[in-house]
Order: sequence, then C-alpha cells, then structure tokens
Amino acid sequence: MTPSAKLAAASLIALAAGTPATITAQAPSAPVTAARCEAFAQAQVGEGVELTAARLVAAGPQAATFPGQPPVVLPAHCLVDGVINRRLGAGGTEYGIRFQLALPVEWNGRYLLQGGGGLNGIVRPAFGQVAAGEGTALGQGFAVASHDSGHEGAGFDQSFHADQRASLDFAETSVLTVTQVTRALTQQFYGAAPHHSYFTGCSTGGREGMLASQRYPELFDGIVMGAPAMRPGHSNLGIEWSQVLLNRTQPASVTGPAGVTADERQVITAQLALQCDGADGREDGIIANVAACRSFDPSALACRPGESAGCIAPERVAALQQAFAGMTNAAGRHVYAPIPWDYGITFTGPGLPGYLPAGQPGVFGPANASRDIDVDERLHAVEWDAVGRLTDTPYWTNLSTYLGHQGKLIYFHGVSDPWFSAFDTWDYFERAREANGAEAWDNAARFYMVPGMMHCGGGDAYDSFDLLGPLVDWVESGQAPDAVTASRRQGGGQMPLCPYPAYAHYTGGDAAAAGSYQCRLPEG
Repeated sequence: MTPSAKLAAASLIALAAGTPATITAQAPSAPVTAARCEAFAQAQVGEGVELTAARLVAAGPQAATFPGQPPVVLPAHCLVDGVINRRLGAGGTEYGIRFQLALPVEWNGRYLLQGGGGLNGIVRPAFGQVAAGEGTALGQGFAVASHDSGHEGAGFDQSFHADQRASLDFAETSVLTVTQVTRALTQQFYGAAPHHSYFTGCSTGGREGMLASQRYPELFDGIVMGAPAMRPGHSNLGIEWSQVLLNRTQPASVTGPAGVTADERQVITAQLALQCDGADGREDGIIANVAACRSFDPSALACRPGESAGCIAPERVAALQQAFAGMTNAAGRHVYAPIPWDYGITFTGPGLPGYLPAGQPGVFGPANASRDIDVDERLHAVEWDAVGRLTDTPYWTNLSTYLGHQGKLIYFHGVSDPWFSAFDTWDYFERAREANGAEAWDNAARFYMVPGMMHCGGGDAYDSFDLLGPLVDWVESGQAPDAVTASRRQGGGQMPLCPYPAYAHYTGGDAAAAGSYQCRLPEG
C-alpha cells in the first residue's frame, strides 16, 4: 500500500470515529492570525503528505476561477498548499497530487471539494465557484479544497497516462484521497470536524461528482454535478460523426470541412422561434420549455422545388436531422444521445461555439474534412480503452448507500452544450430513478436544464445561479429545492430554473423579473 493510500485509509477510519488521523486538534477558539496560519505549514500531517506553504490572504476581490466571469470578493482565509505522495513515476517524471485548501477566518463548519476540468493537471484556486451564483463557497464560509488529480499538464495533455498511478488518480482515486487528507487538515486547523461535506463541479468536475456518489458513497452529504463528462469518448465521436454527415453533402470537388453558413443559421433560428420558443408563454430568444422542443421537425427547414432562399438544401437538412437524432452504429442502433435543438446550436461566440460546425476550428479544434467514418470500429476502440472505461460514469446507477445516509444530488446541464448532450445526462438521471425507485430518487435528486447555456456557462442564457445554497438547505433542513432564480450575465434580467421536465412559463408582467414566471409541466 502506498503512503497516500495508508494515510487515506487511516483518515477515513479516524474521521468516521470523529477524531483526526495522526494529527492533534487545536482549540476551536484559537484566533486565525497570520502567524498561526504560517505556522500551519509545519504541521505534522502524516506519511506521504507534505504542506509546502501556508499564508493568510486578506479579504478582497480576486480573479474568477473561470474565464469570462467577474472577479469575486473573498473573505480573509488561510491558504494552504501541499502535495500527497510525491514520487518519481514513468519516464522519471515527478508525480503527486498537488492540492490547495482555503480555510476561512470565519468558518461555517462545512467542507467542500471543488471539482476539476478538462484533464485537470493544474490546481485551480480553491474558491468553490461552480453553481454558487455570483459568489463562492469560500465566501459563504466553507473550507474549500481543490487539486490537480495527480499530475501536471495543460489543456488536454494526455502524457500522464504513461504512469499507472497517475492514470488511476485522475480516473477516480484522487477524489477520495484529497477529500480525506484535506478534511483531516480542516479538522486539525479548527479543532473540530466539518459537520457536513459537499462537492460541486462541472464537466470533469461533474464526472468526479458522479463517481463520488457511485464509488465513494460515504464521502459527501450533498453533490452538485454540472454537464458531467461521463463518457467523452462517445460524445467526441458523435461530434466527428455529425461533421462527416455534413461533409457528405458537399460536391465531390470540395475538399474542406462543411460548415453551416450564416444564412442557414438564420433559417434554423427562425424555425426554432416558430416551433419552440412560444411554448413557454413568450417568444424571447429562450426556449425554456425544453421538453416541448424535443418534437422539433427539421423537415420544415428544407427547400421545396423551386425554392433557394430562406431554406436549406434537402440533403443538408437530412444530414442535420440524422446528426441531432443521435449517433447510430451500422445496425442503426443509437449509441449516443440525441442533441437538443436549442438556440445555442447556432452560437458563434464569444467563447465556445455552438454544436453546428462553421467549417473552421470548432469545439475540439480543426474541423474534420473526411467523408467516411466507421462508427463500429471506432466505438470498439472507445469501449476497450482502459482509462476511458474507468473514467466513464454513466453505467453505475445503484446509489442505495449514498441515498441511505440521506445524501442529496443536484444535476444541471446547459441545453446548448456542444460537448456533451444534456439528454445523455437526463437519460442517466432517469435510469438512476428506475434503479433506486421513484420515491427514494425523488426525495434525493433534482435535475435543472439551463436553456441556451453552453458548456458549464456562457451563451445567450441565464447562466448564473446558486444551487449550492438550496443543496445545503435540503441536506441540513430537509427543504427540497424547487425553482431556482437564475440571472443573465450578459444583458441582465432574471428567470427561474425549474426541476426538469418542468419549465419557467411566462405569466405576464416584467419579463426581466423572476416573479413573472411559474414552473409548469409540459402539456401531454
């Protein structure tokens, strides 16, 4: 057993018993001063764990965790950096799980682990900003931890997979290890264990939240999971497949990747307005009634004989219809979820583009110009990829242990997410409901669709909302969440997000006020 594994096991046993592992608690009343914070770097933590720095950060504004978001105002806190199981791995590369722990001067008794993003590889500031509205978990008084999942790297650098332990840490075990270590450190610093533990994350962080509920069901009391990257091999292949379908509609003499033109985007937007927008009580550029738009008929986009303007060539409409229905294999069986028809599919920026390719660098970089793809062969490679199978989280639905200790789950997904279909996450939610029983699931889980929102945020959408506060109320007070007020970062205004399949129906009055909407279930 590695040093970090020994410490993790000892920490879990000790925390379950209410005492820290291999550490001595300080008095809860000890004031958090700069001297005390800096001295904490010398704390005797345990085998395999080293604290590399500790400093007191004054209250004030800090740059946001994610690009495009405004600065956040943070309270005074002791910021601790450390490494778990530093070692030389494959190729002589140094590995270890680097982490950061923010300990607020005024602690509310709660702990939160912040999820990662992409292939991780960096330690993002431990703010706890996901699904916390314009604030942060740290700003609310949580002790917040973040980590790099066991390797250093930028973007989608996969070189760390050469090391077995680094791959395993990324896939799942870093979530367990970091939680146990930083929760024990929190207990040592304050002299009292957190009374509740939470997790929030989006994308890779959403996947990490799912795996925590599935594989480590005792770790957290409440989890918020956004746009989980729960089977990226399938979704990546689905994007490529959709591009190939469009490429086939071009003349043989055209070698570049096919793009959806500006005129075609206008036609699609107009049909979305005609078929879907008004189903929520108001035509306003937001398709709040997501379920009603599942019946969107792409054939209405097609040019009829003699038409050439204000419509799309029939062969291209057929390609779009096939793409949005979801990737299929040679037998015609669907192997990835349908893609939602939503205004954001035509989005071209700023930030992440929408699902429809523009014939230029798109969601994953340079567009594919190929006209051929063997879905079955590619799927075989995806499904036999060892790391992919370990990181994928859409299969395990038995959450009886997690639900058994009254754990709560909140999922959210941008309807216009171009990387992962919101309907794939909804499919998991429905399968988990069936596996665990409707009553138990409805007492523990909620799903929020965010119309127009891209991947984890952005787009022409009400993309600022607090799900952490409602989660805490649910876990600690038994107050189940219903409508959650969402704000528009670009353009202002508010409207509610409703637990799917309910939607925000406009009932009259100021359209920029959340009180002018009512959660309703779709007709039929």
